[in-house]
Amino acid sequence: MGHDVDASLIATLLVNASRGARRAEEGLAEQARQTNQALLEHGRGAFATGQLLRIALDGSGAQLVNAGHPWPLRLRDGTVDGVRLDADLPFGVHAPGPYRVQDLDLEPGDRLVLYTDGMQERQAESVDLPDVIRNTAGEHPREVVRTLAQAVTDACHGHPADDATIVCLDWHGPRPGGRHAQAGADR
Repeated sequence: MGHDVDASLIATLLVNASRGARRAEEGLAEQARQTNQALLEHGRGAFATGQLLRIALDGSGAQLVNAGHPWPLRLRDGTVDGVRLDADLPFGVHAPGPYRVQDLDLEPGDRLVLYTDGMQERQAESVDLPDVIRNTAGEHPREVVRTLAQAVTDACHGHPADDATIVCLDWHGPRPGGRHAQAGADR
């Protein structure tokens, strides 16, 4: 939230809390809990939305914790759909219960786009995110991210009021000895 030093410090706090829990081999629910706890203890009343995603590279499954984000968009066989997952409260808010780890249906050939609500801000309402994703189906994920970011920036006349973050992941499925996924991200 925001564009100043405090926002940068909070982002660093969140990333490092999550990363520390992941490196300690904690599951997604515990990673989310520790991330939330770090912001409650050190965030001076701030809150932040976030998503934690784990994809098993052997193809056995994908899981996601959604802390207040819009639904991810998935391109499968030429169709873009919102992946309808429940959203828990943002990090930094006293949650009534644990964060929910939800299974994410991901098949080889899928493109997954995760984004913040800044991509849908009022000025950017005219941007049809699913249409842009469909129209860039043959592009590399980093080009998809660039195109989506540019469409939102243009709709906001060069001055988005909110942060707009995009992650695009192409899941190719497990391939022994090869690359599993290509990703592009913009912040």
